[in-house]
Amino acid sequence: MYTEIFKNKIDSLKESGQYREFVTINRISGQYPLAMLNGQKDAKPVVVWCSNDYLGMSQHHLVTEAMHEAIRQFGAGSGGSRNIGGTHYHYAALESSLAEWHGKEAGLVFPTGYSSNDATLQCLLRLFPNCIVFSDELNHASIINGIRSTKVDRKIFKHNDVEHLEELLAAQPYDRAKIIVFESVYSMDGDIAPIKKMAELARQYNALTFLDEVHAIGMYGPRGAGIAAELGIVDQIDIIQGTMAKAIGVIGGYISASAPIIDAVRSFASGFIFTTSLPPAVVAACHASVEHLKSSDKERVILHNKTTMLREALSKAHIPIMNSSETHILPVLVGEAKKCKAAAKRLLEEHQVYLQPINSPTVPIGTERFRVNVTPNHTQEQIIHLTNAIVEVFHYFDIPFANSKSLILA
Repeated sequence: MYTEIFKNKIDSLKESGQYREFVTINRISGQYPLAMLNGQKDAKPVVVWCSNDYLGMSQHHLVTEAMHEAIRQFGAGSGGSRNIGGTHYHYAALESSLAEWHGKEAGLVFPTGYSSNDATLQCLLRLFPNCIVFSDELNHASIINGIRSTKVDRKIFKHNDVEHLEELLAAQPYDRAKIIVFESVYSMDGDIAPIKKMAELARQYNALTFLDEVHAIGMYGPRGAGIAAELGIVDQIDIIQGTMAKAIGVIGGYISASAPIIDAVRSFASGFIFTTSLPPAVVAACHASVEHLKSSDKERVILHNKTTMLREALSKAHIPIMNSSETHILPVLVGEAKKCKAAAKRLLEEHQVYLQPINSPTVPIGTERFRVNVTPNHTQEQIIHLTNAIVEVFHYFDIPFANSKSLILA
């Protein structure tokens, strides 16, 4: 009986085109964004266009050297949770660096960005008596899970809709505990939240703000500190959550906030207390990357220039970039799950272009897409090749262009 249930569920996913399959690609050290398909040593390398390693920092010599040195000094593992296995000096250095980056008193590192959202939100929502949480309808799964894992009242406001948020806030007593949870850059649409207005509403209605900056840190704001820093309002955001698995190029999540908030989460969040900590080598690499990005504008300047170049190339070829995009994330609309999956397969096999299909439930049905990210490491020739490859695949599968015409770039 149980096996049949599992099989039926999987068969349903396959029928709808929503079944996910891993593509084993082996990134080539020092040659990012190039990678080799597993078992095809004599084949042409593929070009990766959908990695969250936005700045290529996973390959930076300062990061890899820091990791190697920490392995040499401390070995591979951490030995357990920070409460049992102990912590190490790289943790203190990284958390202090992250707090300073975001203009906060303290920071706390988690094994992943997912866990930093999930564990922190569960903790905070359980600490405040009679708390209510307000969450953007397009918030990440880690935020949704953290909220759903508690019994607090929750209100979901329309995406980036400050009028709807204010309507929901105004219906609650002023002195009731409230948390507004939202992201700065939304990873599937590439749009930016009205952070300043949301912070104003939080002050007006006596709410805490929890801002997920995972797709902005390293790339926006002074020293890459994020969108809130770019707007000059970090002091108006109570908790900033981030990840070290994207622009920072390694792995791990974190929060930065006031010292009392950080101490409360450290002391009460089960998702922090009872999980194995990151190994010293990972923490050392993260610290090296953060310190470099604080002092170097080179990577983010090139990223934004390359993003403009790619956006113009795709637009010239009438490839439909979704109107929501205003950042480095370029969602290319396909609009049908099976075609999206088949198009990704053809891009890989015929053009050596690696793009993952983004299908439901990650995005709404009818908005299936490719999520394209250029990096400072991509070349102009690779941008032209990608554009021409997508044009060919759109023609092959009769996927609609932005208008009736399409162009091959020279």
